[in-house]
Amino acid sequence: MKRSNLAHRVSRIAAAVCFSLAATASFADPVSLNIVDVAGNLALTKAGFEAFKAKYPNLVSNITYTNAPAPQLPGKLKAMQAAGRSDIDLVVTGTDALAAGIEQNIWTKVSTEDSKGFSDALGKYAPAPRKMQDLAQGYGLEVTYMPAGPLLEYNPAKVSAADVPKTPEQLLSWCKAHPNKLIYARPANSGPGRTFLMGLPYVLHDKDPQDPINGWDKTWAFLKQLNECVPYYPGGTSAVMKELGEGTRDMTVTVTGWDINPRALGIVPADFKVAAFENMTWINDAHYMVIPKGVPKEKLDVLHKLMSFMLEPAQQAMTFDDGYFYPGPAIKGVTIKDAPAHSQEVIQKYGRSEYETWIAKYPHALPLPADKMVAAFQKWDREVGAQKTK
Repeated sequence: MKRSNLAHRVSRIAAAVCFSLAATASFADPVSLNIVDVAGNLALTKAGFEAFKAKYPNLVSNITYTNAPAPQLPGKLKAMQAAGRSDIDLVVTGTDALAAGIEQNIWTKVSTEDSKGFSDALGKYAPAPRKMQDLAQGYGLEVTYMPAGPLLEYNPAKVSAADVPKTPEQLLSWCKAHPNKLIYARPANSGPGRTFLMGLPYVLHDKDPQDPINGWDKTWAFLKQLNECVPYYPGGTSAVMKELGEGTRDMTVTVTGWDINPRALGIVPADFKVAAFENMTWINDAHYMVIPKGVPKEKLDVLHKLMSFMLEPAQQAMTFDDGYFYPGPAIKGVTIKDAPAHSQEVIQKYGRSEYETWIAKYPHALPLPADKMVAAFQKWDREVGAQKTK
């Protein structure tokens, strides 16, 4: 009987050891990651993500990529988290969904203050991108950077040099004289749209450019007047560039990357021009890597390593891409000479010498913080685009 009890106990201990070893092996197994892009950022970073998978097959078995509209994702994630699901592991986003997600409390904090987090990341950023990192409020890590705009892009065959607007007032006059020929996309889902929205208070000398509710009287009045000659507001920038390239519209608002990239891809003719407002202020832009709440611990460890990897010079040099988020790199010391040969050729052919002049000449400002950006989007949706957004 005693021998039987002893055998039973040994059997139980052996089973427990086997279970423990299986659990350890499972934890150490490579993970599959689902990355969702709501900013067109994968054009800049997918090669870097794939380089990580190739370098660390012991950590990552597979990466799936999905694109989604920025305005819809935060609500979807909120519902998934309420249901106890975590199908999305990493989101690459612009300031739009970043801000909405902070407001809805759906992102996981990432530490930049201790050795287990990203304490070395802050020192890697160039000065302007370093300021943009603060917008994440500890909920994400900036991966790409662009001094954005607001700029105007136009068809030189339809808009003479003498008619190119240099002020918002001149833009309004041109629009009224050429109804339905100016178009821009809904700011909540468009980099050029939101850059235009946030840049106007500076150009119009509004009371407080950082307060869209109480400090933008001139901006809202201007946008409502402009609304009278804008046919409708597409849901994203791609539709705007398609109409501009096809000749349906003659002018739009743009940013550096959305000027260069569609011309490089042949969506917009290469000879289209850009103009800056007199005394403009650059509204800088950035893309961020954020982790939704609910991602399991074994994936968090891999994601943290991946996010750090994306800030290394080799991956940052890839973000010059085809000029989509010009220039692209967020860290110090990465120049176009470090970029792949194809990227160098694209920037040489489709970049603009004016950009370096304007970037140095005009002051730079941060976009609105999360709560105020969301408030600005909601007010625009309600008071400007309500009847014309598609």
